Amino acid sequence: MPPRRFPVLSSRKQPRQARSARMVAAILAAAIRVLRRDGGPRFTTIRVAAAAGVSVGSLYQYFPNKAALLFRLQAEEWAKTVAMLGALLADPMTPPVTRLRSAIHTFFRTEAAAADLRRALADASALFRDAPELRAQQAAGQAHAQAFFRDALPRRAPADIAFLADFFTLTLSAIAEKVTDRTLTPRQLARFTSETSDLLCSHLVRLAR
Repeated sequence: MPPRRFPVLSSRKQPRQARSARMVAAILAAAIRVLRRDGGPRFTTIRVAAAAGVSVGSLYQYFPNKAALLFRLQAEEWAKTVAMLGALLADPMTPPVTRLRSAIHTFFRTEAAAADLRRALADASALFRDAPELRAQQAAGQAHAQAFFRDALPRRAPADIAFLADFFTLTLSAIAEKVTDRTLTPRQLARFTSETSDLLCSHLVRLAR
């Protein structure tokens, strides 16, 4: 069986001048508007270029195809979240269970804020779900989680640390995504956040014992 081919996801070139940087920023902002307005199935580079006020040729200078543009949106959102959570989990002045609780509350807030974009991206995520670039982004998140569990549970074997990082990450992601996909009041969202935090933090305390 021939190896699976992925669409080209890397940007064709990087903006080097202020004008080019402004154009890329306008294209990305327009892409978010088109996604939220039309959804993934109707998302096209032509629509994005029109919304950004640039030619399709100008858009293709930086993004070779629709998949590359969608991946850039996904990657930027993921990178911001990973960096934010990584900083919270790595704080050496804060007890591990407090770090975990802060990270969980922050993750729920970011997932709720990005729910519309996430739903639109989900319609097109098959284009890059298994792409190497996205795997690299996910690996960065796992590295932060494993570093946290090595610090919180120093007596655990490396294989156990890897499993726990994966388990906590998958559990939190699944719950937060399902919850924030629903139409909830702020009070309802806060309760889901609190209950999930209590569940995972209590488990961490048990593991530490």
